[in-house]
Amino acid sequence: MIERIQSSSRVRGRPFEKGNGGRRPGSRNRATLAAEALLKGEEVELTRKAIELAKAGDTQMLKFLLDRILPKERSVQVDLPKVDSCFDAVKTMEVVLAAAGTGQIAPSEGAALAGLVEAYARIMNVAELEERLDHFENELRGLKP
Repeated sequence: MIERIQSSSRVRGRPFEKGNGGRRPGSRNRATLAAEALLKGEEVELTRKAIELAKAGDTQMLKFLLDRILPKERSVQVDLPKVDSCFDAVKTMEVVLAAAGTGQIAPSEGAALAGLVEAYARIMNVAELEERLDHFENELRGLKP
């Protein structure tokens, strides 16, 4: 027979006693404070050394520096048709799909654009439905004595 081992009485997500919220927001570790104190005033020299190492062929340092310099996302240029109705969103999606299919933009960029178009079409649809509902409500109010 297998015995079940009971885990500690702590419930996941509630590591502190009630009323004890833990560390205050903005507080830092002693190790972080010590490292900051040791590095204070050395920022320029350390940055120069990192650049020298990268230029000398240290690929890890080069990757480290480039990850901080280069933007995480790029701006894409796609000529999208104007979307005046939900039906125009279909044409716009075709353009996005063609751009992703031909390699003009990456598939992830196409998915992001498609998400924007979809959200905009949904908002337009809701706005149109609200407008129609307001129109019918106003007509009904006008008919009542």
